[in-house]
Amino acid sequence: MQKIDLRGRSLSTAEMLAAVPRAEAARAEALATAAQIVADVREHGEKSLRAQAERFDRVTDHAIRIPAEHVAEAVAALEPRIRAALEESINRVRLASQAQVPASVATTIAPGAQIVQRWQPVSRVGVYIPGGKAVYPSSVIMNVVPAQVAGVTQIALASPPQSDQGGRIHPTILAAAGLLGVTEIYAMGGAGAIGAFAWGVPELDLDPVDVVSGPGNNFVASAKRAVAGVVGTDSEAGATEILIVADATANPLYIAADLVSQAEHDEQASAVLVTDSADLADAVLIRVAELASRTRHSERVTAALDGPQSAVVLVDDRAAAAAFSNAYAPEHLELHLADAAAAAADFTSAGAVFVGDHTPVSLGDYLAGSNHVLPTGGQARYAPGLGAYTFLRPQQVITYDRDALSTVREGIVALANTEVLPAHGEAIEARFTHSDPTKA
Repeated sequence: MQKIDLRGRSLSTAEMLAAVPRAEAARAEALATAAQIVADVREHGEKSLRAQAERFDRVTDHAIRIPAEHVAEAVAALEPRIRAALEESINRVRLASQAQVPASVATTIAPGAQIVQRWQPVSRVGVYIPGGKAVYPSSVIMNVVPAQVAGVTQIALASPPQSDQGGRIHPTILAAAGLLGVTEIYAMGGAGAIGAFAWGVPELDLDPVDVVSGPGNNFVASAKRAVAGVVGTDSEAGATEILIVADATANPLYIAADLVSQAEHDEQASAVLVTDSADLADAVLIRVAELASRTRHSERVTAALDGPQSAVVLVDDRAAAAAFSNAYAPEHLELHLADAAAAAADFTSAGAVFVGDHTPVSLGDYLAGSNHVLPTGGQARYAPGLGAYTFLRPQQVITYDRDALSTVREGIVALANTEVLPAHGEAIEARFTHSDPTKA
């Protein structure tokens, strides 16, 4: 990992971001390709999906819509220890997600005038589960459970067909879907799956969805951008990121292990340590080298850690560390600080904040109860992670009686005339000059 010394410098937000740039080139290249793939699925449907499966997944003649018996087989074959862990994760995520559903609130504006703020679930959701370098049954839970808690009645799920599974979806993903009662499942991957969800595929009886959610690579993230406006999407969850803020009291082994754990996802993963302790920085670099050399995916981890998107950053003090973190807005933020719980209030831009030595990102990936589908690429400055609210729409229900309307009658007419929209005012007056519909 590179070491970048920002001490003694007063930097703008742009300068801080330039110090540790994200991997943007691959994302830019993916956007044009993903848009073409989405357009091809819209035009050619199942034919396009099969061509993509052959090209990207090395699979032909597979069942794109998964038969129920495949799901049942996967659930039955699930190792008991894995099933128990999945069920515990389901329970914890369900519990945390329930706190994300706002109650309806009625506000009385005046006598006879009421506005109800309610939250309505969308009707239909398409969930995408990656299936490339790793297998993500945990992502099934993180997407499906919040949608169920929100009250979504139709959930379709897609994941790439696997050549080593005879064109089926990975059985652990199928099993997780089965445990959650998801029955509409498709073996289709990447940008093509996002396009299929957005536009529908009649020959597969796949109807368009209202919202597409789920993590994925740069092509999946770019495909979401291509269908935005046609359907709702969650944040564009691209290559994973971890930023750790630590002081001299932190344990270098814990930090190194957490940096390596995120680098394990992808060569484009970002792993960043920000600290005001030069001694800690050096100790972490030594530990990172040791752990990276012996982990199972050493080559992938080393590529990510050696990339320009990963670094150990030295800053002057805690305030500078908070400023850097808030500008960077990481997907995952870990605080390894002597006063981590109190300090958390200063760190305002992150997909999720993990506080203290014993709250690693790996906990959030599986069994914390929090959601691991989080905004990347700096989107945490303005976008949330996935939650029940992703599948909810706030609506205002307005009810005025005649007396309540009469109290604002004059004001409405005045404003309508000022905006040169006299028919707006006339719509109000009609209710008083022709109050009896039989005499209108």
